[in-house]
Amino acid sequence: MNAKRKNPWIWVPSLYYAQGLPYVIVMTVSVIMYKRLDISNAQIALYTSWLYLPWVIKPLWSPVVDLFKTKRWWVVIMQLIIGAGLAGVALTLPTENFFRYSLAFLWLLAFSSATHDIASDGFYMLGLEEKDQSYFVGIRTTFYRLAMLSGQGLLIILAGFFEVYTGRIALAWSITFVFIAVFFSGISLYHKFMLPRPVGDISVPREAGNGLFHEFFRTFGSFFRKKNILPAVAFLLLYRLGEAQLIKLASPFLLDPASEGGLGLATGEVGWIYGTIGLLALSLGGIIGGVAASQKGLRFWIFPMALAMNLPNLVFVYLSAALPQSIWLISGAVAVEQFGYGFGFTAYVLFMIYFSAGEHKTAHYAICTAFMALGMMLPGMVSGWIQEAIGYHAFFIWVVFCTIPGFILIRFLKIDASFGRKIKSQA
Repeated sequence: MNAKRKNPWIWVPSLYYAQGLPYVIVMTVSVIMYKRLDISNAQIALYTSWLYLPWVIKPLWSPVVDLFKTKRWWVVIMQLIIGAGLAGVALTLPTENFFRYSLAFLWLLAFSSATHDIASDGFYMLGLEEKDQSYFVGIRTTFYRLAMLSGQGLLIILAGFFEVYTGRIALAWSITFVFIAVFFSGISLYHKFMLPRPVGDISVPREAGNGLFHEFFRTFGSFFRKKNILPAVAFLLLYRLGEAQLIKLASPFLLDPASEGGLGLATGEVGWIYGTIGLLALSLGGIIGGVAASQKGLRFWIFPMALAMNLPNLVFVYLSAALPQSIWLISGAVAVEQFGYGFGFTAYVLFMIYFSAGEHKTAHYAICTAFMALGMMLPGMVSGWIQEAIGYHAFFIWVVFCTIPGFILIRFLKIDASFGRKIKSQA
């Protein structure tokens, strides 16, 4: 069936909801789940940070998605494999060696999700005409954020409910993952019938493979020949140095009892804080950041946005010192941190767009996102060990000091004064 005969409303929202949900499960839900299953902070941070690796190396195997089968085929199959991975997690959680086996299935989930990202983004451009691509950008972003809300909020709240109802934490999380696995099996079947079949969605002929890979490596090499490449890569790796560590230990801090330096919240309370108030604050910060950058450009806003992203980390220094019991005070502190993160992350995204500009902007942007994932993975791996060695309060102070390299690197970046304002006029 031709793409024009399929209403985008019946597949674009579901496609990007399905793109966002496994990512948030791998990166956020897994941290909370393992904390509730009594895995140490050092192990949680190390092994869940390794799960960033598929997104780090994603640009390296993106040609495979072009060479074999269609984007539509990859989307449907990856969603089916994601469902199988979720089912695998559900089945292994009640076992004795659950940590090892569930991590293996989370690895499957991570690689399938990263591959799904490649295929779904490519299919989006093939399945819609150019004018519809622009129109549905906001729609796809909205449903991606809804997936984040579902993962950080609804799934955590659901798991918390089953924890109370069953009295068995492993069983509660197993039931939760069964629900998600069934959902993904259903959405794979839905997309098998409801996704359009664009004429241009074809695999690259086998005999053209050498040419494709040659072009890929040429494009990859051209990224590292860009002007000011060293400060740019250093900025991509270090701008989120503090946040990369904070994000791994924030939920464990909220869940740990006061005797261990935490706030002692229930699973459902953490889901409510991050999935509703936190996500709304994050989204609001991102929206305001985009509007601000469109007025005076990235070069004007990059330092204020860095301040907005990093200074709110001080709320965790306060929380770890005061250990307040008020859920509203804790929620407000998290909201401040998430708002600042949303506002400050705008500068990071805009810089990736700016630095990727040129002949190979799509491929170069993908490489930038790989450095972004690497910048989250490496600090996250050691964050749990640092926290266990010095405690929560000293760890959050350390996080604040880790924001300094990002501020220093800003002065070495070369940014056109008009960039950012141009994006608004072009849109």
